[in-house]
Amino acid sequence: MNAPPAFELRVLPVYALAEAAHYLRLPSSTVRAWCLGQRYHDAQGNPHRFAAVIEIADRKTKRLSFINLVELFVLAAIRRKHEVGLPQVRKAVAYLKRRFPSQHPLADHEFHTNRVDLFAEKFGELLNLSREGQVEMREMLLAHLRCVQRDSSGIPTKLFLIPRNPRLDVTKGLRGAVVIDPRFGFGRPVLDGTGIRTDVVIERFSAGEKLEALAEDYGRPKEDLEDVLRCELPLAA
Repeated sequence: MNAPPAFELRVLPVYALAEAAHYLRLPSSTVRAWCLGQRYHDAQGNPHRFAAVIEIADRKTKRLSFINLVELFVLAAIRRKHEVGLPQVRKAVAYLKRRFPSQHPLADHEFHTNRVDLFAEKFGELLNLSREGQVEMREMLLAHLRCVQRDSSGIPTKLFLIPRNPRLDVTKGLRGAVVIDPRFGFGRPVLDGTGIRTDVVIERFSAGEKLEALAEDYGRPKEDLEDVLRCELPLAA
């Protein structure tokens, strides 16, 4: 059987909500709200519902695609700096969709190249940010977008995950060694440039193998294996 085309791999529903939350270091409740919407009650106790922020690959099975992970990654960048609530996120994304019709406005090439300013400005207004705050948001978005590698047509091909590592500062263009690439490891995190899944590395480390030995086996610097631990150990635990 022939393998699916590369783009098809990027839109397949393969990630559970909990996986996405772990890979992107977001609360599961946030991922669920952004992907599926959220019920709430107003001050009078009347029920309401916010619409989902992104259109996930399969709402029936609640599975996300690689493209959905990229969208969540962009939103996560904002949330890490400004504890942004779902209403503001949804309004800003709705604004993008109105101005530039797209099924995945936060993941497409045009957002990367010429829509970040508009998004930062609109989001800044919703959050009552100063002009300086909007510029700061823009720079943070651009830094995180550099963690998304694209092909010649602008379609995302890799997502570099950000480990909790003080030596890595995405605002300086630095990226870790762990990526999600739909072409390798069934879309699970791998060491960049290889098909070596990070869960395999964790399994060997948990069995008692030393980082130095693993680094030698895989022909990678020890720091790359440390990135794996920082990205994966919370899930393994």
